[in-house]
Amino acid sequence: MSDSLKLAIWDVDGTLVDSRQSIHEIMVEAFRLSALTPPDYEGTRKIVGLSLHQACGQLAPEAGADDIEKLVQDYRDSWVRARARPDFAQPLYDGALETLEMLREEGWLIAMATGKTHKGIASLFEAHDIKHFFDTIWCADDGPGKPHPHMVEQAMGALGCAPHESLMIGDAIHDISMGRAAGVYTHGVSWGFGAAHELEDVGAHEIHH
Repeated sequence: MSDSLKLAIWDVDGTLVDSRQSIHEIMVEAFRLSALTPPDYEGTRKIVGLSLHQACGQLAPEAGADDIEKLVQDYRDSWVRARARPDFAQPLYDGALETLEMLREEGWLIAMATGKTHKGIASLFEAHDIKHFFDTIWCADDGPGKPHPHMVEQAMGALGCAPHESLMIGDAIHDISMGRAAGVYTHGVSWGFGAAHELEDVGAHEIHH
């Protein structure tokens, strides 16, 4: 890995935040509200990071456009209800806060590239005091979603970094594919939604366990 790297671009779900259980439970609830057969966890984990319409379309390939719109809205409404529960939690992974602190101390620029919406990011920052670490934030509301390189390209542009100076860190194949499409170095992590061999298969430069 080049010594010139100075921008770390982070995915959130499955990388910094352990949202595996909550995302699946909320997806199952949305499918039931839409009177569709809910996916199993194996199905849910493979769509995390995609735009919501794309994700729902993959999980319900036989559903029509109107059904997908209802499913998307049911998912959003289910998230609102979930966040209002006193027992709702999406903890940071062990070491996540310390890693962000270390990067900042070492002079790295830090960006976020996430499939969350701006509302989802606001909820994340209410739960965890990490907003100050991020120099720029790009999400599902800002343009093409993963695996399109848009978010990585925008993060680099906002901070004046070239691809050879930038690093994408994520747990899903969509993160790695996005980073590769943008021409940046990619770190896959094996503790989230994607399996290590899946990340390797789409070209992750390194896998961290």
